[in-house]
Amino acid sequence: MTDEVPLVHASLGESELAAVAEVFASGWPAGQGPQGKALEAELAQRYDMPGAVAVSNCGAALHLALLALGVKPGDEVIVADYTFPAPAHAVRYVGAEPIFADVRADTGTVDPQAVADLIGPRTVGLLAVDTVGLPADYAELQSLADRHGLFLVEDAACAVGATYRGREAGALAPVACLSFHGRKGATSGEGGAFLAADPALAAHVRLMSSFGIGSIFEQAKVVGLPIPVFTDIGYNYKLSDIAAAILRVQLGRTGELLQRRHHVAARYGELLADEELVTLPHVPADRTHAWQSYVVTLDPAVDRSAVAADLRAQGIGCGHGTWACHLQPVYETKQSCPVSADLFHRNLAIPMHAELTTNQVERVASALRRAVRDHARPRVA
Repeated sequence: MTDEVPLVHASLGESELAAVAEVFASGWPAGQGPQGKALEAELAQRYDMPGAVAVSNCGAALHLALLALGVKPGDEVIVADYTFPAPAHAVRYVGAEPIFADVRADTGTVDPQAVADLIGPRTVGLLAVDTVGLPADYAELQSLADRHGLFLVEDAACAVGATYRGREAGALAPVACLSFHGRKGATSGEGGAFLAADPALAAHVRLMSSFGIGSIFEQAKVVGLPIPVFTDIGYNYKLSDIAAAILRVQLGRTGELLQRRHHVAARYGELLADEELVTLPHVPADRTHAWQSYVVTLDPAVDRSAVAADLRAQGIGCGHGTWACHLQPVYETKQSCPVSADLFHRNLAIPMHAELTTNQVERVASALRRAVRDHARPRVA
């Protein structure tokens, strides 16, 4: 058996371990401590978003965002269809209805025209997604939101380090949500952040992320016996100071790690450019990709399952890409998003992370070439 080439791999090392050791020595490993506070300040500065709240994961950030924006049962929120279902789940968490918008065939990002066609009397907002690391069309989406009096939230879970028209993903809408899951460009294993241009909105989210009360760490500094008062129902969505310390190191390394991912993507592009059975990712000229994932689209004649089995038998990780949410049984929708459905059935994710070597990239590309040719139906003349 040859050495395996994993689909994903986190770039964590001695610097992150040293940061964790400092937290252990501090005596405060829980959430909303000094590391969390410092992380929030760094996020606010990096994204030029005055309100930044560190939370347990991006799904929590999305839930909190919809709560803070006042979404209620009976409301409709338009969500990008081709993505991990977290945005639609968050809409359901608050009792509202997710309305699925189809995506662009070339980028997999939400199609602004599809969004425009879905806006109705119950629509209160739009939830866009930076699909597998590529920002959506925010100029058009913000224009739609402004014209119809809707909120716009950016799900930048996959896109730390990506840009759109010179601005970094995470700062492309008035409210944004980040993920620091193990396969992201900056990671603490799990983790997330809520970002807002409005500091008051972030202050509300910070309270809701901690059972509806302020930081216990800060209150412990007050002389006397401060007793928190619960005035609202909140959630336990805090990010531990252990994770916050790791993230402070990781955010400082995003440039280095993103450069490595860009190198991998460029090499895949060179090696697979002339493969007729594979369509490579498209990155419009006005944006850059974070390359959380490298997803190719297989020709309809190719048996994707057979290709995946072939690659995995050689120790090469692969996956289906992401989901066409409207096809998932949990939503029980009769909506049709044909482009998203097509990508869901034909896309294939191949290894993409900052630890890939040149030899591994070449091995993956060569194996993919052989596999798609071996598992393609003959073309009819």
